[in-house]
Amino acid sequence: MSNQDNIHPQKSHKTAIIVGSISAVLLIILGFLYFKNKSEMQMLVDEMVEEKDMLTMEFETLALDYDSLKTSSDTLNLMLEKEREKISQLIEEIHTIKATNSSKIREYKKELTSLRKVLKNYVVQIDSLNQTNKALEQENQQFRRKVTTIQSSYKELEKEKENLEEKVDIASKLETYNMEASGLNSKDRSTTRASRVSKIRICFTIQKNITAEVGEKLVYLRLLRPDGALLYHSKQDLFKHENKEINFSASRIVEYGGDELDVCLYYKVDAGELTSGDYVADLFADGHHIGNMTFNLR
Repeated sequence: MSNQDNIHPQKSHKTAIIVGSISAVLLIILGFLYFKNKSEMQMLVDEMVEEKDMLTMEFETLALDYDSLKTSSDTLNLMLEKEREKISQLIEEIHTIKATNSSKIREYKKELTSLRKVLKNYVVQIDSLNQTNKALEQENQQFRRKVTTIQSSYKELEKEKENLEEKVDIASKLETYNMEASGLNSKDRSTTRASRVSKIRICFTIQKNITAEVGEKLVYLRLLRPDGALLYHSKQDLFKHENKEINFSASRIVEYGGDELDVCLYYKVDAGELTSGDYVADLFADGHHIGNMTFNLR
């Protein structure tokens, strides 16, 4: 065998070794690059998943921020409720998309930014409304205090008015003096014997009073027998005294001008009506008790 024949197989062998070595190196490099790329891709996916979770958390935090907003405005409450429903719907959508859907993630980020701006606007509106309500409440409190003060002053004035009216009423009350009682027989002669009396006469003088209302005055007489029974002719003979209607024995209209006035009232006695003993005569006018006396019949 010649030397040429031995050299050719040796070269082929060396070439095969070189090619194999290169292939092995390439495989190692490709394997390394593959695992490196896979690792980097996994890291990227993990980052995108984390980004999605963070986005979800930010939307949930935003929802809580909207829930914390309180206002007395029905219009604002309705608008806030719509925003809360919108956020809730976006959270549900984020849960359903893949973390690798970067375009959708970007859209939701933009929506988050927009919703945060809207939230700030609502916060400003609600704060302004609360400040206005606070100012109005202070004004209402001041107004209520003024009303209370006015009511208190009004009550005091009413009380003073009542006191003045009471004083005027007392001052204008008619007073009598010189009361005299006489029993008269059928010939209008005085008698103290009860069996002979046909009329009882009560005379008196109304005092001068410049504060009393002038004009016609209706004076009432009540006569009580010794047994306490009232002498009167009809149950319809009534007048008002101390918010009650009571019977009277006799009455008379007099014209009072503010000066002293002498008056006499008469009670016509029914047969057998009188008994022996002490009688009581009471006079009334303008709703007041203006005179009293006791007299005796035998």
